[in-house]
Amino acid sequence: MNPKALIQHKSNGEEISKLDLTTFISSYLKNTISEDDMILFLKAVHLNGMTTDETYVFTEVMIDSGERIKFSNIDNYIVDKHSTGGVGDKVSIILAPLMAASGLAIPMIAGRSLGHTGGTIDKLETIPNLNLNLTIKEFKSNVENHGISIMEQSDSICPADKKMYALRDVTNTIDSTPLICGSIMSKKIAEGIEGLVLDIKTGNGAFMNTIDKAVKLGNALQKIGESFNVKTDIVYSSMNQPLGNTAGMWCEIEESISTLKGEGPKDLMDLTYQLGSKLLVQAGITKSETAAIAIQENLIQSGKAYQKFEEFVHAQNGITSKLLSVNTPKYEILINADKSGYITAMDTLKIGWALVDLGCGRRKKNDKLDSTAGIDFFVKIGDSIKSGDPIFRCFNSNKRRLDRASKNLLKTINIGSEKINHQLFINS
Repeated sequence: MNPKALIQHKSNGEEISKLDLTTFISSYLKNTISEDDMILFLKAVHLNGMTTDETYVFTEVMIDSGERIKFSNIDNYIVDKHSTGGVGDKVSIILAPLMAASGLAIPMIAGRSLGHTGGTIDKLETIPNLNLNLTIKEFKSNVENHGISIMEQSDSICPADKKMYALRDVTNTIDSTPLICGSIMSKKIAEGIEGLVLDIKTGNGAFMNTIDKAVKLGNALQKIGESFNVKTDIVYSSMNQPLGNTAGMWCEIEESISTLKGEGPKDLMDLTYQLGSKLLVQAGITKSETAAIAIQENLIQSGKAYQKFEEFVHAQNGITSKLLSVNTPKYEILINADKSGYITAMDTLKIGWALVDLGCGRRKKNDKLDSTAGIDFFVKIGDSIKSGDPIFRCFNSNKRRLDRASKNLLKTINIGSEKINHQLFINS
């Protein structure tokens, strides 16, 4: 296998054989192929795509580059959830303990920020002392004993994907369907799950910004999942505005806790329940998604869902008693409306990049995050507003970055004279 020839073949839109693709990725993992060559390969895939067979092989190579978890001591239905990335999307932090409280087993390998979207691991790391760098043995033990564990991708799970993941973030190859399929599904399949629900984002703040692109990705992911005997359901949701009332780092943990205590905003609750319903029906706990929503509402109202969150945090050495006394930002700025009317549109992509500027994401691999950084949203699409009323509160602990981000937020909101209704769920 000649790396330069393989890259040229893919640049020409040609199909790569299973043997050559396996050898190329394995060689990259062993450092016998350079990062520069891998960047050229990723860009060629981004430009020309992969066939269904190539995508399957690509995913399989990712899985086989590391360990595949097997749960032999669990009778519960083993599931996970994944989102393709959004602004203010903290659903995993809520849904995982909620599903564990319902009797499902949740082994979740989560990721860090990618492009303009936040990362579950980055957000969870704002919880004091929480250990997300688990061994496979610790991860399995937590799932078996508590029904839930969340960990960062380790060197033993899909290491080829872990090594390529950071490159995708800095090479503008994030929105490639085969690369997304390989990255998402390899980790999920390696977890040893039986069922999966995918939240495919679409709209101006999503990597797949049209429903056609989102459905293409959803179909590809579903085919891969079911090829590996993982029952895979899809929900398409809008990213034409941020999800919930906050986006950022520690502030999203606070909102997740409020949601688990029954005080979450409607859009966040609705999406959580919709995704959870798919998993509860998959597991056979109920045949009706309406009944599944009622089960979840009861788990939140009874306090069992939040208790499971605390159980998860304590099992991974996190300190919940200090949750409200850490990560206080040093600086904040209010951004106010310059006229009266209704919120008619939000530029979620620009809001996401403003969050990166605040310190919630990375433009370079080694950028340091600010756990105190984030944005509060006082209004959403369809809300009325008066001139001078606050639209955003943005905050962090770096005044220079705060000033830059707040300037970029000024033109992310449209105010018009007619009320617009925002649709959270998108029909495919």
